[in-house]
Amino acid sequence: MSATPQKIELETDPRFPSGKWTGFWLQRFFIGRQYMSLNLTFADGVVRGEGVDRVGEFSITGRYDLKTGNVRLTKAYVRAHSLTYEGRNENDGQWIWGVWRHLTLDRGGFHLWPQGENDPTGPTLSAEKELPAPSNTKVKWETVEEPASI
Repeated sequence: MSATPQKIELETDPRFPSGKWTGFWLQRFFIGRQYMSLNLTFADGVVRGEGVDRVGEFSITGRYDLKTGNVRLTKAYVRAHSLTYEGRNENDGQWIWGVWRHLTLDRGGFHLWPQGENDPTGPTLSAEKELPAPSNTKVKWETVEEPASI
């Protein structure tokens, strides 16, 4: 008699949609962003998935917290080393960002977002501020004399 596999209830919080994600990591040895593509499943505080980047294929396991938005992942390259990713989703449209670490040897930044969303770090971000109208008051300039040399 075989057991029926339990159906996984996917996360409904819009900060953690299951599916295809993209992102990048930064490291001092490589110039610029090192892009990766991932397939992630978020369910009941657990995240699992796999992906690929310039180093190779990897698996992802970890946890996420709906109250704090904190995310802690382990990225394990096939037949190679593992990294810890610690980040958060602050529900501000920046998705998941933070710092990755390889034991005590190295660290760098990372940023992840669902595929199909705009790159939250890209040129689409803008800020506007209304400046005050120019003042009509006149500035009185005064002449200051240099002190006499001794």
